[in-house]
Amino acid sequence: MRDYFQKQKIDKHYIFIGLLCVFALNLSCKKNSNMTADEVGEKYSIVEKQDIKRIEPLNWWVGFKNPKLQLLVQHPNISESTPEMSHQGVSIEKVHKADSPNYLFIDLIISEGTKAGKFNIIFKEENKDDLVQTYELKSREKTSEEYIGFDSSDAIYLITPDRFANGNPENDIVETLNEKTIDRNDDYARHGGDIQGITNHLDYIEDLGFTAVWPSPLLTNDMPKGSYHGYAMTDFYEIDPRFGTLEEYKTLSTIMSEKGMKLIMDQVANHSGIEHWWMKDLPFKDWINHQENYENNIDSWDGSKSIITNHRRTTNQDLYAAEIDKKSLSEGWFVSSMPDLNQRNPFMAQYTIQNSIWWIETANLGGIRQDTYPYPDKNFMSRWAGEIMTEYPNFSIVGEEWTNNPLLIAYWQQGNPNKDGYKSNLKSPMDFAMQEHIVNGLNEEESWGAGLIDIYRGLANDFTYVKPKDIMIFPDNHDMSRIFTQLDGDIANTKMALSYISVVPRIPQIYYGTEILMNDFDKPGDHGLIRTDFPGGWEGDAINTFTGEGLNDEQKDMQSFVKKLLNYRKSSKAIHEGKTIHFAPENGIYMLFRIYKDEILVHIINKNQDKVQLDLKRFEEIGLKGKAVKNIITDHQFFWGDNMTLEEKGSVMLTTKLN
Repeated sequence: MRDYFQKQKIDKHYIFIGLLCVFALNLSCKKNSNMTADEVGEKYSIVEKQDIKRIEPLNWWVGFKNPKLQLLVQHPNISESTPEMSHQGVSIEKVHKADSPNYLFIDLIISEGTKAGKFNIIFKEENKDDLVQTYELKSREKTSEEYIGFDSSDAIYLITPDRFANGNPENDIVETLNEKTIDRNDDYARHGGDIQGITNHLDYIEDLGFTAVWPSPLLTNDMPKGSYHGYAMTDFYEIDPRFGTLEEYKTLSTIMSEKGMKLIMDQVANHSGIEHWWMKDLPFKDWINHQENYENNIDSWDGSKSIITNHRRTTNQDLYAAEIDKKSLSEGWFVSSMPDLNQRNPFMAQYTIQNSIWWIETANLGGIRQDTYPYPDKNFMSRWAGEIMTEYPNFSIVGEEWTNNPLLIAYWQQGNPNKDGYKSNLKSPMDFAMQEHIVNGLNEEESWGAGLIDIYRGLANDFTYVKPKDIMIFPDNHDMSRIFTQLDGDIANTKMALSYISVVPRIPQIYYGTEILMNDFDKPGDHGLIRTDFPGGWEGDAINTFTGEGLNDEQKDMQSFVKKLLNYRKSSKAIHEGKTIHFAPENGIYMLFRIYKDEILVHIINKNQDKVQLDLKRFEEIGLKGKAVKNIITDHQFFWGDNMTLEEKGSVMLTTKLN
């Protein structure tokens, strides 16, 4: 009996404790029911885990106009798993299996008002431990409208990063990558230039008058040779460690933003490098073009096995083009080491679009340059550009279409009334046609149908374009002989080319080293030599462009010329927005005027070797007579009268802005 009563006391004791626990839990639940999702997240933080081999995009953001996100998940046999997650405002819309068992594609919906934060995606498979991957939705640092792209007020400095400046020699060789050597004597080897080298010399670039920088690709290019140029990317979400880190890239962008400068990213939607990580396990049977051919020959792959593009880019517009020619252009590989990506595969298409958006947000970009623009599926390129410009209405994209035909350039520009109804959504094509006109016009002897008239006729083609001032112009780039070489070493002609592209209604781009007359005379057109090292970018260089040490008088003069030209351009509304009037060349002289309110800019190209008297009465419609003008380069001032003496061959730029 005693034991019975003792047991009753113990039971009552436990019952009392149990009731207290229920009461406490009830109070806790009531308290938590009044907490926000963020407060709950803070109180009960997740345990972060990274069980999955790869998930891309690496993160995303809340607050986009498009609420959809597609995750690429790569992990051994992940297709056998079922993903689950819990984050307020985020839901799984659909899960797609690929042809390879090692991929899943997860469609998420991120509702309006979803809070930023981390959450775990749990991959469940029967009779196996759960795999957990922590994923993050970040807050955006600024609104879509605040991403301002480059325009006609900008001047862009194009850089091949490996050849510009070595800011951190410690990252020159990365043992985990295929190409492990540095050899500055080999034009096609890596030389060691990097992101830090660009950052270290932003003051120099800014001082020259440039407002934007376009480095050629900086993403990982793990190819066994020739990786320096960056165009055979092997990871679309990773900065090549030989160039630096993601943080260094973001720092470059931040410092540029503080200076009022814009960072333009060079992207490639058309192809990857053959050493890309997915080439060892392609998600779908149609992830790349001519995939079956590649997989059948993978063990003995070389240039003879690949199916190369025909490069007939006019098939994009040609009313009579054969289907086989169209397919050869868009589906053939650019070269045998660059697999052609199949944007008709909807997962590849979404991957590419999201990758571009990820970099815009991550690096606070001021623009994208898209390589080989006419080669991918053109309907996809319309969608790609359209989705970016819908999200970022003030952004800028320039696309590379290498053609001397203005009709083809016009076809790719946003708003062009194309007969086939094609809408490109591309703000800025490239003006290879005008570049060719400038070189020919300066090199040719003057005659009725040759010489400066070639440049005049080239600019007259602007009636073809919806918005000429959004087109990018250049004297040269990383794929063609340097302008000093193209103009046969003629300094006066080089100055005229640079001044002309800087004052016409265009967005000018100038390649690094043009300001010191870098050239490729030894092997004209050789890419390795064109992309030669910038003097002073390496410790111990005998010549230092950044300080001027070792430069000859001609190089210093050209450097000064570019600096005065571009720094005037920075604040010239006449150049940015003004009306353009040019007069047909006569007697080896070509006159062009830009006019905006009270500012008039006069640009004179004079090919006469001897002193010449210029009759100004022909230009009366401009309204300059009696007005004071100043030479932009020499600062000499005078009043515009009936005539002017041109002392020597060259470029003359005058302005009514005296201060």
